[in-house]
Amino acid sequence: MNVQEPACKLPESDHLTILRHQDKTIYLLGTAHVSRNSAEETENLIRSCRPDTVSIELCASRHESLTSRDRWENMDILQVIREKKAFLLLSNLMLAAFQKRIADRMEIRPGEEMQRAMETAAETGAALHLADREVRITLARIWGKMGFMAKAKLLYQLLISGLEADSIQEEEIERLKNQDAMASLMKELAGTHPVLQDVLIDERDRYLAEKIRTAPGNTIVAIVGAGHVPGIIRYWETPVNLASLETTPPPAKTGKILKWLLPALILLLFAAGFFLGGKDTGMDMITFWFIANGVFAGIGAAASLAHPLTILTAIAAAPLTSLNPMVAAGWVAGLTEVFLRKPRVGDMQSLSRDITSMKGFWKNKATRILLVVVFTNLGSAVGTFVALPLMLRVLG
Repeated sequence: MNVQEPACKLPESDHLTILRHQDKTIYLLGTAHVSRNSAEETENLIRSCRPDTVSIELCASRHESLTSRDRWENMDILQVIREKKAFLLLSNLMLAAFQKRIADRMEIRPGEEMQRAMETAAETGAALHLADREVRITLARIWGKMGFMAKAKLLYQLLISGLEADSIQEEEIERLKNQDAMASLMKELAGTHPVLQDVLIDERDRYLAEKIRTAPGNTIVAIVGAGHVPGIIRYWETPVNLASLETTPPPAKTGKILKWLLPALILLLFAAGFFLGGKDTGMDMITFWFIANGVFAGIGAAASLAHPLTILTAIAAAPLTSLNPMVAAGWVAGLTEVFLRKPRVGDMQSLSRDITSMKGFWKNKATRILLVVVFTNLGSAVGTFVALPLMLRVLG
């Protein structure tokens, strides 16, 4: 890594690294995404350097989310359910809620430094360069490498982290600047979910390093979360194949096999019950299966405050969908909830505000539908594992 003396008069900052690549000079500023000081440092650096390009840690989707006030109004909740993205979207909203709750306590906009970077770049005539990988690809790569229970555990941890955000003070945010609050949360979660460290941090460090050093212009100011700075420096002189980091890996073969193997095993147990124990044994096993799946799926739907008819639908659907790898009880319940309580424009408009509180997650019709899908699926999964030992006991 080559380091060059500054070509412009720089404001004082402990979070600035100066890098070189070929004939480019890159001023890399590490920020905390919910820090007022970071926003001020960002503006001062751009005004002092007057760079050709300002490169920011945003992808096209996140850039649109910061610049488009009506982004949630265009969300198609039916499409989210049909594309099996309820888990993914709910986790993304929880991450956004964590950041927004801290930002609200600091009385600044979430991503204030990115907003300030975009505004100052426009004022100074610098080109804006989006350096981050598309968030949907990042989340899809994470989701593709995690099992169902790992996803459920992650959602629970994100939920707890959101509640703890209220206790974080501005002084603590500033002390976290060398890591970045969001990166700190991800590092904590990576202890129990190594895939987060790999996909959310390490892969993006490599991606950001490649995108920043190949940004147009000779003088570049790059604004990234402080947690990415060490990784960007580490990979600065390492060639990166962006295409390999932009693909969504196919589902693991083990997951595909288990998806079909478990229903087949359950059907074999039913057959064994009738063959070895007779009609009464077989019917008892089927009864345990229907009760366990239906009850726990119903509990999941009720926990999400679903419509009474949605709860009944979850109870009726779970025993059957658990035997069909192509359909999940949560999807059936979620679609039912959509038709019974279709989100209004007002729900979409208030979504960014509602996700800042637990009450809001359950109150807003859009997020409640996501909760219905996720909680019903979780309940059905629990019901399956409760039913299996009961069925084996009857067979034994």
